[in-house]
Amino acid sequence: MSNDAFGSDQSTKPSDAMAALDRLVGSWTVSGEAQGTVRYDWMPGRFFLLQHVELTQYGQQTTGLEVIGHLRPFGEPPSHEINSRFYDSTGNTLDYVYELIGNTLTIWAGAKGGPAYYRGEFSGDDQTISGDWVYPGGGGYGSTMTRA
Repeated sequence: MSNDAFGSDQSTKPSDAMAALDRLVGSWTVSGEAQGTVRYDWMPGRFFLLQHVELTQYGQQTTGLEVIGHLRPFGEPPSHEINSRFYDSTGNTLDYVYELIGNTLTIWAGAKGGPAYYRGEFSGDDQTISGDWVYPGGGGYGSTMTRA
């Protein structure tokens, strides 16, 4: 039976949009209203980027793993958007959509274009990303990631 029967095509390579997220790979120190560390690394094949999170915000510890990539159900082509699911140590799952255009990284909580999102800018040397989480009703917080 060919690999195609399982929705796998050995000639497929990661999208340019996924390759652009290579700028995130490495360890980062997070400062601002959330503090701690995050680390990004590729799964073999570079179709999925993993984010390992250890943050404290408002006195609450968050530890988790996020898997970032195109959705690709069996037998279907990859989704256009880059989706992710975050799994935390208390059993919660959160879904996001990633978009990197130029130096601007946008991460929507839930669906693309929704009212809750992060928008940050890479510095010219890719050593920092500074931005804000925006929540409906005017809430949110600032955050800076600095390469460790």
